[in-house]
Amino acid sequence: MTTKYPTAQERYEFIASQHGGFWRHNFIDHNYLYNLYFPPEDFFTHITGQIHQLVLNYPVAQKDLAALVGDLIGQPPEHIVVGNGAAELIKIIAGMDRKLIVPVPSFNEYANAAPIDNVVEFALEPPSFQLDVDKFAAEAIRCKAGLAVVVTPNNPTSLLVPKAELIRLLKKLADHDCMLIVDESFIDFAKNRDHETLETEIDKYPNLAIFKSMSKAYGICGIRIGYMLTANSDFAAKVRQGLHIWNINGFAEEFLRLAPQYRQKFIDSCNKVKADRDHFYMQLQAVKGMTVYQPDANYIFCRLPDHAASGPEVTEKLFVKHNIYIKHCQGKTMPESDRYLRIASRTQPENLRLVEALCDVIGREGK
Repeated sequence: MTTKYPTAQERYEFIASQHGGFWRHNFIDHNYLYNLYFPPEDFFTHITGQIHQLVLNYPVAQKDLAALVGDLIGQPPEHIVVGNGAAELIKIIAGMDRKLIVPVPSFNEYANAAPIDNVVEFALEPPSFQLDVDKFAAEAIRCKAGLAVVVTPNNPTSLLVPKAELIRLLKKLADHDCMLIVDESFIDFAKNRDHETLETEIDKYPNLAIFKSMSKAYGICGIRIGYMLTANSDFAAKVRQGLHIWNINGFAEEFLRLAPQYRQKFIDSCNKVKADRDHFYMQLQAVKGMTVYQPDANYIFCRLPDHAASGPEVTEKLFVKHNIYIKHCQGKTMPESDRYLRIASRTQPENLRLVEALCDVIGREGK
């Protein structure tokens, strides 16, 4: 594959047009967001030993998959819908012909999956990019939204919306036929995950559904598992109707069967991610002139110094000169989007190398 793109510039142009397969191209990936320390190696040993059966046989269907996820997260299976990644579930709700409101900048898939006339974008105001729950609720009610989406911690800002604020939002929307979709794909990297998750509130709020992509926290991007958790049986049934009978493959099923035995290893891996992330946050603050937002997820949101080149230019230079790939935010719905970067935390040596490369690429002007 690399011989097809002999120069770093050609490789960059190709990579920037892709949505995966990065492992084939031998660069340091600070773009995609996943747990580098999970699954444990014995999971791969087990999968290798079962490869013939997993390839040759049909996997189980939705009811059994929901039971497997329920065992892992301690929730009743009737509250769970399992998707081929969260993206499959997002596509289903986006096609429900309900007006959808989402704060921006955020994960683009919610807005992209819905018809353009059904999407209302609610701007998060810089420089804080914090969600004003009262204004968001008022706008959702005004535009008669049937779905309100909040990603927390948010992507790309890595900022958490406090649980108490989300509960206030649920109460404000309760009488307006509006489901609140809370995407908790990165909640396992928050400082106080068990306190901030809404999983324990499911039974109290029929207008609540939690979405979670397992790719991020569990490090299984290639297996593709996501789930929805809700006590609203009617809403769950509508989502299930959008699934085909074998939407999850045998490798994903086997992961779900094994995952409960790795609970402590999973917690330990998330703690290591958080420690690396916090160290990385401190290192990035040494880049003079750059605004570094304190992260709640495994990536860090930054505004480039005024003297620096644009986000797309910095991203390209990092790849061409240092073989490091990051995410610039040009194209996100936000003011001066080309001044912002989203940088995934990796191992401490890789993070240090990124900081040094960033200082080199940005330059020393104004220092």
